[in-house]
Amino acid sequence: MTIRLRELLLGLRDLHLADAPVIVHSSLKSFGQVEGGAGTVVNALPAVFNTVIVPTFTYKSMITPLIGPENNGITYDSRQDQNQMAEFFTPGTPADPLMGIIPETFRKHPRAKRSNHPIQSFAGINAEKFLATQTMADSLSPLGLLEKADGWVVLIGVNHTVNTSIHYAEKLAGRRQFVRWALTLKGVVECPGFPGCSAGFQTIGPDMEKFTRQVQIGGALVQAVPLKMLFRVVVGRIKKDPLALLCQQEDCERCNAIRKV
Repeated sequence: MTIRLRELLLGLRDLHLADAPVIVHSSLKSFGQVEGGAGTVVNALPAVFNTVIVPTFTYKSMITPLIGPENNGITYDSRQDQNQMAEFFTPGTPADPLMGIIPETFRKHPRAKRSNHPIQSFAGINAEKFLATQTMADSLSPLGLLEKADGWVVLIGVNHTVNTSIHYAEKLAGRRQFVRWALTLKGVVECPGFPGCSAGFQTIGPDMEKFTRQVQIGGALVQAVPLKMLFRVVVGRIKKDPLALLCQQEDCERCNAIRKV
């Protein structure tokens, strides 16, 4: 079955989010075949949602020094080869391929604006006030304002392991944040407030089921999660269990650093 713009519009409208602002995480291939590809999905988003934000992170701009803060979830002297391949961040730097093709296509939409964080930028349509809150010290602040505006997370064919908003809730709960560095045209800049690992985030799924709206569009399960409830549940889980939502990979440097606190 080929998904067309009409099916996308009807499916997304079935979430009944009205004028709520949204942050979208997505997988194009989850739909199956989409007529017009990522461009069709991107065109559908602002046609349904008044305010849309997507992460357009740029990990290739990251630089790792030889030394740095202790227990920072990173091995400093093992990443020097990656430094040689680092790219300068500019407003036109493509979103990292790990983000998928939809964020990069969204970034290039004629109505989209982008924030300037050299690692964790966001692009948005009709989202200027949210993007304007971002600073080097608080890279995820657009998500805090989104929650205050009764915003939602829309997961299109993906699960909570890519749900950036959970990182903001971790910060609210007092979980350790990290420091990273990025290559910019003005030199290497320090980026505090870098979040931990998200590989364990899907364990929040059962707690959020009763608050989640779902529709099926082709092969893609689309889920909408209210940010207010997501933040409340995640903060509650971490306050009750400081190790909640951490991954179980023995070599995960960030999760292991949090366990040491």
